[in-house]
Amino acid sequence: MDGVFFAPPSLDEPHGLGILPAPLFKRMNPSLVEILSSVLFGLAVMHTFSVKRFAHWALRYPPGSIPENALHFLAETEVVFGFWAAALFAGVAAFNDSIEAATDYIEGLNFTEPKFVFVVMIVAATRPVVKLAESLITLVSRLIPLGESLSFYLAALVFGPLLGSFITEPAAMTLLALVLKRRYFNRGISAKLAYATLGLLFVNVSIGGTLTHFAAPPVLMVAARWKWDLVFMATHFGWRAAAACAVSASLVALAFRREIAAVTFEKDSGTPIPAWLTALHVGFLGTVVFFSHHPDVFFGVFVLFVGMVSATKEYQDDLALREGLLVGFFLAGLVTLGSLQAYWLKPLIESLDGTALFFGATGLTAITDNAALTYLGSLVEGISDELKYALVAGAVTGGGLTVIANAPNPAGIGILQDSIVFKDEGVSPTGLFLGALMPTAVAILFFWLCH
Repeated sequence: MDGVFFAPPSLDEPHGLGILPAPLFKRMNPSLVEILSSVLFGLAVMHTFSVKRFAHWALRYPPGSIPENALHFLAETEVVFGFWAAALFAGVAAFNDSIEAATDYIEGLNFTEPKFVFVVMIVAATRPVVKLAESLITLVSRLIPLGESLSFYLAALVFGPLLGSFITEPAAMTLLALVLKRRYFNRGISAKLAYATLGLLFVNVSIGGTLTHFAAPPVLMVAARWKWDLVFMATHFGWRAAAACAVSASLVALAFRREIAAVTFEKDSGTPIPAWLTALHVGFLGTVVFFSHHPDVFFGVFVLFVGMVSATKEYQDDLALREGLLVGFFLAGLVTLGSLQAYWLKPLIESLDGTALFFGATGLTAITDNAALTYLGSLVEGISDELKYALVAGAVTGGGLTVIANAPNPAGIGILQDSIVFKDEGVSPTGLFLGALMPTAVAILFFWLCH
């Protein structure tokens, strides 16, 4: 499991742009392009919090008109960072008077994570895999002595996120979002319960992937360099993650117990899925996860998977190609813009002590991908064990506060934003932030105050 999902430009070479003097991190005098990237990054963050406004503006124009379609396009959360990354590409070309310079910058980045999330999201969103996940959650829910709906809710939001430690967080997010969408978000629940559940889902997935050293991107950034293995993760992070997931889910379930208990489930009337086909899907999913750092391999596996789905279409739903493409586009834009934020992020990380670093990482994660944050921290020479723990614990703790805080979050938004409860105005970033506050506080309790 070597390699990284997120890599900024080379630390030792000028990257061929004529604008990034080497070494990149040993100065605080940013280049014009780095300043431009920070401005565009800030605009992208503000755009993310303003997508509902773009949707309202679109209603002022005739249906089907170019302005209406353009504004609806800009109201898609997954479009935001890709849109502003395109502006950065144009800026790099303009500052260097060369399209080749901008192309060199893009080709020097590592887009393995967006590619992997695109593929694993589509594979995990197929009907056989989703039905298997739902069956596993149902089995766990039978161990909880509560009503069917309440027990399933707790099992999904405690057991499901922890499953991400083994099948990766993006796959767990995709499965849980689809299951929760059908069972709750499309069943007429209130907006308050919807946002509480959304925030709980995002926070629990962010911390739930820390039982192992290979499933959560922010952990993956540092595990090999700092020699964090399975035992280390289980003893330092895993039990805290499990406890925090259980406490947070229990508190939400307690607060909304009457509404959750009143939700009724419909029987699935679809064609029964043969066990061999489910096993085949699980095999493809496991293969994609195993080769998650090798895009040339997992894309080949994905092509074979698409052929298999086509051959068994009577047991399949439509592939989530649009959703996967949008999420991949979002993450690719985040990589493109985020790679040039190191000039201010890394010195900031170096200047903080343990408590300040933990809470600083929790806050910074809300406005930048947590994997990028931990990667930059791993470049700090001589960092103590306490600071290593504080950085990663803070990064995963804050991973549910915004759509950009953790790589799987756009996948969850992409699936849930067209559910009945969000269909009219989409997902509110403010609503997500408020919904995530309580489970984030619980994560802070277990990951830092009880440390």
